[in-house]
Order: sequence, then C-alpha cells, then structure tokens
Amino acid sequence: KDRLTWLHALTTQHLEKLTPGDWQEGLILDTQGHIVEQLFLVDDGSTTWIHTEAQRVEPLIEYLEKMKFMLDVQVIDQSNNYAVLRAAGAADDIGGPYALVPRGELADTVTAFNKAHTQVGIWALEALRVAQGRARLLFEVDHKSIPNELGFLNKAVHMQKGCYRGQETVAKVFNLGQPPRKLVLLHLDGSMVAMPENGAKLYHNEKEVGYIGTLARHYELGPIALAVIKRNTPPDAVLIADGVSATMEELLPK
Repeated sequence: KDRLTWLHALTTQHLEKLTPGDWQEGLILDTQGHIVEQLFLVDDGSTTWIHTEAQRVEPLIEYLEKMKFMLDVQVIDQSNNYAVLRAAGAADDIGGPYALVPRGELADTVTAFNKAHTQVGIWALEALRVAQGRARLLFEVDHKSIPNELGFLNKAVHMQKGCYRGQETVAKVFNLGQPPRKLVLLHLDGSMVAMPENGAKLYHNEKEVGYIGTLARHYELGPIALAVIKRNTPPDAVLIADGVSATMEELLPK
C-alpha cells in the first residue's frame, strides 16, 4: 500500500497520485545528482510496474530492497513473466504508448497488433527516440550525467515535487548556472558508407568535445545521432567522429 509514496520519495518524478494506466518516466540520482537509474513506471491500481534496462535490473532491485525500511512494499522481478511492447499509435513524450503483456499472451498480442499495424524492430524505435531527442541510460547517460544536461527537466524530473536524493544539484544548476555538457542531435554525412559506432568520440578542430550516445538511420532524416558535447562547443561547429563529419542541432533551451 505504500508503493507510490515510497517511489515518490526515491525518484525524481511525482508519483504519489499516479493514475492507473498512466506511464511516467523517472530517475534515481546519487547524492551528487548523477543519474543512476532511468525508470518507466505504470500503476494498475494495486501494483506499480517498473521497466528499465536489462543490465540494471539486479542493481535496481538491490537498491530498492535496501530502501524498504518498515514500509509495506514488496519488490519482485517479473522479467521472465511480462514483456513491454511499443503499442500502436503516435509516439508520446516518453516513447510510448506502451503495453505491459504477460509473456504467455505475447504471441497472440503481436498477432493482433499485426492485423492492423506494421510491426517494427528496435532499430526503428531507436531511430524515433534519437529524432525525438530522448536520452537513454547506458547510451547518452554516463557516470557523470546530471538531468540538466540531457533534457530530463520537466519530464523525468518533476520540478515542483519535494525532496529526493540529488535534488540539490539539479536545483542549483537550474537556478544558478548551466551544466558543463549538453545533449545535441547530430546530422551525419550520409555519403559515407561506414558510420561511427555508439560511444565514438567527437572532435572539433582536433580537440575532443564529446561522444556519440546512439547512432541511427532515420527513414526521413537519414543518419542521425544523439551526442553529449561540451556546452561551449560552437553551435555551427562541424564535428568529426571516426572520420565522418556531422553538424549539430540544439535540443536544450539556452
């Protein structure tokens, strides 16, 4: 019964009165405001379901177990029993709409979707994510990332909620200054056959200025990428990654 107030206190999102069926994105930060976990949450009225990166399931469960104290909450790994699908419909702000499906019903659900819609794979969904400018844990997010530099404010980070771990850093940077890095959308030279790998370093005038988080081939935009670069990099700079040139498109408010 304490699940929503508990998660509200642990994350950057306002979850105390989460409406059943309403998917929300939230983060867990460390004491310095660095991003540790990225969560996609939905409540069904009796259970809150959390979707995260497969590599982060065990560390997340370990952390949540430590934070239960005397509260009436239970943490169960349901990865083998349920799957999250991208449901049909226009993309929302967190990449949905999503469908939480029991794995025993997965084949029938996919068949039903395919009768009226075209099934796509993760490459297509990642291309849409990149075009939307949505940062992802383990890709754009590294050990130094704070929410302010990756476009999470007023999205995964609710700016009107009470205290949570790492909030002081978020508020201080928001009110008093700018983060040292920024998330940008890159448009890469489409004439090149080979493209940089995810994680490739970016250079401007032979100086390293950042890295590519996710590279994708978009059906309209061609080769694009989300990158994290130094904030003082000129907006009209031509960046180089693995010999491929790229121009940038600003994603964050100045």
